[in-house]
Amino acid sequence: MTERVVVGISGGVDSAVTAALLLAAGFEVRGVTLQLWQAPQIESENVLDGVRALAEALHIPLRVLDLRERFYQRVVARFADDYAHGLTPNPCVTCNPTLKFDALLAAAAEAEAEWIATGHYARVEHTSTGTARLLRARSRQRDQSYMLYRLTPRHLTRLRCPLGELENKSQVREIARRLGLPDAEQRDSQDLCFLGGADYRPLLQTLRPESFQPGPILNEAGEVLGEHYGLPRYTIGQRSGLGIATHQRLYVLALHPVENALIVGPAERLLRTSCQLTGLTFTQGAAPAPRFTAEVQIRYQSPPVPAAIELQTDTQATVTFAKPQRAPAPGQSVVCYHGAVVLGGGFISG
Repeated sequence: MTERVVVGISGGVDSAVTAALLLAAGFEVRGVTLQLWQAPQIESENVLDGVRALAEALHIPLRVLDLRERFYQRVVARFADDYAHGLTPNPCVTCNPTLKFDALLAAAAEAEAEWIATGHYARVEHTSTGTARLLRARSRQRDQSYMLYRLTPRHLTRLRCPLGELENKSQVREIARRLGLPDAEQRDSQDLCFLGGADYRPLLQTLRPESFQPGPILNEAGEVLGEHYGLPRYTIGQRSGLGIATHQRLYVLALHPVENALIVGPAERLLRTSCQLTGLTFTQGAAPAPRFTAEVQIRYQSPPVPAAIELQTDTQATVTFAKPQRAPAPGQSVVCYHGAVVLGGGFISG
């Protein structure tokens, strides 16, 4: 019996090739496009026209789901709130499990499909007992498993990511060219899909103008060195744009939204031997042990480093690095790996 799969179709080359590979593997493919952002009407219509042309080229049915209000509330508003509270968020890691993948699962249920699939560069291994685990893509350069670490067994046991088996992006484009798919040469998508590669600060100023009040720039001794122009303009480890002249190079060490103060200091003060995590989640549903070792990434595409993770509660932990790490930023994620296997992770809280 032919198995049915619902594929998230964005209109880009990655999702197009994902659908094509699954068709070639004998699956019955149905496309679903998620409308997420309130783009200008002409731009939105052009994107949908491209998606429909892609579905026609693949000879698959397509369904368009309007999730723009839900996306704004769950992703964009939270993104703005996090910056207003002195954090440096990565909205993709929350959007994936709480919006995109849940929407695909719901669409799969309606279509009576056994599987969902996306164009992410990651791998999912399924066992004969019905369990699954998330792994890095074969291509370390393209690997997006960091962005998927908050997926749960509910998602992973139904998920297929065929692009994770490919060695590089050129293979994807070659498959698209060979099949005559639209957008074979399309540029890579941007991390913040709702900004299209644009500066995030104008959006934040529109959504949370009160967080852009000027305030003091202080050193660690509390001495005033200058004035900042709104905390959301800065992140931990930043050096440019401070607008202060001193005899040594200074970097952002901390943001204190209650006092509306920006704390700066020398580069060596950015090094941390440990950090605190909150919002812990694990791809197998629970931590491997109350205390375990892993290789961790403290930001997307940073090199993994050995660390010890000790749980304080089910959702909180302390991470102690084998060697000091530069500028772990509150709001960013620490993702834990065992070799290529994604164990889980959480948000840096301090």
